[in-house]
Parts: sequence; structure tokens; C-alpha cells
Amino acid sequence: MISSEVLDCGARLVTERMADARSATIGVWVGTGSRDEAPERSGASHFLEHLLFKGTPDWTAAEIAEAVDEVGGDMNAFTTKEYTAFYLRLLADDLPLGLDVLSAIMTHPALRPNEIEAERQVILDEILMHADEPADLAMEQCSASLFPDHPLGRDVLGTQASVVALGASEIREFFDEHYRTGNLVIAAAGDIDHSYISAEIDRRFESRSGGGPPLRSGPSSPPEPVAASLRPTEQAHLVIGARICGRHDERRWAVALLNHILGGGISSRLFQEVREKRGLAYAIWSDRVHYEEAGTLTVSVGTSPEHASEVLGLVHEELDRIGESGVTERELTVAKGSLRAETLLSLEDSGARMSRIGSSLLLHGSVMAVDEVISRIQAVTTDGVGQVASDLARQVRTVSTVGPVELAGLG
Repeated sequence: MISSEVLDCGARLVTERMADARSATIGVWVGTGSRDEAPERSGASHFLEHLLFKGTPDWTAAEIAEAVDEVGGDMNAFTTKEYTAFYLRLLADDLPLGLDVLSAIMTHPALRPNEIEAERQVILDEILMHADEPADLAMEQCSASLFPDHPLGRDVLGTQASVVALGASEIREFFDEHYRTGNLVIAAAGDIDHSYISAEIDRRFESRSGGGPPLRSGPSSPPEPVAASLRPTEQAHLVIGARICGRHDERRWAVALLNHILGGGISSRLFQEVREKRGLAYAIWSDRVHYEEAGTLTVSVGTSPEHASEVLGLVHEELDRIGESGVTERELTVAKGSLRAETLLSLEDSGARMSRIGSSLLLHGSVMAVDEVISRIQAVTTDGVGQVASDLARQVRTVSTVGPVELAGLG
């Protein structure tokens, strides 16, 4: 059973009781991500994600870690371009501790200067680590080229320069502006009681009342067609991407099925053609992301440098072919079955359910029943997929490469 309400403190609360669960997961979803940062504060959301776990005036980071470890809990967080999420999964009997810890770090973080400096070095190392991963770099280049001169094109981690420049006062100002109840969704799932969590959250978060979602504007510049980094890697890493619809567009259901048919599974066209038939890559896949006003569909592949031109050509050919001819009924049936199973299997534990209801309320303003989700998928026709495939084929494509290949030599 899913229950939701707007609390007196201003936060939105959504819960789902799972009758047979022994666990409980509670999460705080902040409606601010890397796209909501000024260029000079790039990386602030991710920096804060790290810092909130460093403790409060009453708890040190070590004390929090010990308390969570003692009950076998799992505490973590992640930052995206449009939101930041913090969660704690533990046995239902230990939910009061979870509420203590999560509420404390979200309302009264210490943000001690010495811990800011220590974590700054951790993040700088994280930036270097991602720069050493050619597949990550190829994706970041593609994103930057798909959304040039727009915050959606920036890396969530920020840059070395922006992270170094972020001072303690700026981090505190960012927290005070964005981490207020008008910009929060609290989600909980498992062996829980809605009324108990409602009262506890209302009491614990009343000091953070006010605020609201950040103001946003969509991209206006067209995508850039190429981005390349020449590196002495063993493989050539390629990402081919194009813009698609945003998350509020009803065509997103057809895009989900198109993505699966194109490169979302082992029966997909690209996997079968590039890996199974030709043996040109160990892995090739497509992925979709829907932001507020726009989204991206990307194809990622790593291949030997001598095969890079051939693989790139095969991807372009398949994007053109599916745009011209659409998909078959059999392909659509397989994709629908896969997405149905994926949706149902993802709800086996309290953490997955908390994530679903929290992100849905934050991003869509409501939580769609699982049966309704499946119904929307089942209602998509081959004509519907064909239309979004045709739209995709007409979009400007960005080709991003990292490796020992010259983009000009890829044909």
C-alpha cells in the first residue's frame, strides 16, 4: 500500500508498506543536482553528498559508521544531474536509528573546515580516477557535446578547478539554499508504519522548512557532432548519441521499448549484429536518460582500433534502418516481456521500492501504480515505436571517441 502527503514542515512524504518484509529503507531525495549549480560552483551537489556523511555537531563520521555497522545497515548516497539522494536500509526493528542518523545529517551537518579539506582531496582523486576510465570519458564527452553551453552537459563531479575553488562558506550557502523541505521528498518502504514516519519526519525536519525546487531552463544550442580524445588505450571507446524527449513526454514509453530493441538486451539488434554475428566487440549497448525538458539515447561500445570505423558504420546503419523501417511485432513482444519482468523483478526488496516511489514523486509529482506502468508499456504499438525511431534517426548525432584513433579516419 502506497501512502503520500505533504507534511506540515513542507516536505513531501511517500511510503509503501510491504507486509512480508523484515527490512525498511528510508531515503531523502533532494530536487537539486549538478544542472542547478552556477558554473563556478560546479560539483557542489556531489561535494555536499560526500560531506553530509562526515557527521553532525553531535555525531562524528566514525560514530555514524559504527552505529550503522552495528545493526548491519547499508547507508549510501548518489548525485545525478537533477537530484541528489541519500538512503539507509536496515532491519525494520532498527528504523528509529535510521531516522536518527538520516535526519541528523540532512538537517544539521557539521561541515567542519578540516573535513571539507580532507573530502576535497577525495573528490579530486575521484575526478582523476574517472579521467583514467576511457569509457567514462567517452560518455562525458558525448554528454557535453549533446548539451553544449548548458549545465546538462557538465560532469556531475565538477572540474578540478571548480572543486578546488569551493570554499566552506559557499558550500554552507548551497546547503542552506537547496536542502530545505520545499525541495525534499522523503520516501520509505518495507515493514513500516506511515503515521509513525510522518510524525517523526515532521518533527525532525521542521527546522529546515521553506525553499522550493530550483528554476531551470532547457537547452537552446544544437548538439555538436564530434568529440575526440586521442589516447594510447588498448581499445577504441565509442559513444554515439542523440537527443530524445523529456521525462514528461508520453513518447517515453515507446522510447523505452525502442532502446531495448536497439541495444538494451542480448537479443537486441546491435548486440546480435556487432558481437554475435561479427565478433567485433565484447559489449555493446544502448541506454536512455530522460531529463526535465529533453533526454538522450546513446550507444556505447569498445572495440579494437582497427575495427572502430566498421563498428561506427554499423551503428549508424542500424539507427538509419530502424528509423526507416521501424520494428517488427516479434521484436516489440520480446521487448515488452523484458521490460515487464525487469519492472517486477526490480521490486523484490525495500530499497528498490523506496527508490521507485521516491524518484517518481520527486520527478513526476505522483507515483504510478506498477500495474499502470506495465499497462502503459503494453499499450505501445509498432507504429508508436516506429515514430520515435524515425524521430531519432533525424536528430543530429554526436560521435565521441577515446582511444588510439583519429575521428577523421573513422569514415
